[in-house]
Amino acid sequence: MSALSSFLIGLILVVAPWRVDAWDANVLLQPWPLLRSVVLSPFVRGAVSGLGLVNVLLAFVELREHFAERV
Repeated sequence: MSALSSFLIGLILVVAPWRVDAWDANVLLQPWPLLRSVVLSPFVRGAVSGLGLVNVLLAFVELREHFAERV
C-alpha cells in the first residue's frame, strides 16, 4: 500500500505546480506577497515537481523489491 501512496503523492506533486488554477489561486499566501512570489517562481515549481518524481521512483523501487522477495 505504501507504493501506491508514494506513487499517487508523487503524481500530484508533479502535476499540481503546473496547473495554473490550482497553484496560482492560493488564498493562504495573499497576506505574504514576498512568500507568494517565491512560491510562484518556476524554480520552486520545478523543485516540487522534482520531489514528486522522487516519490514516483520510490514507488517503483518498492514494487520491484516487493516482487523480488516473492521469487
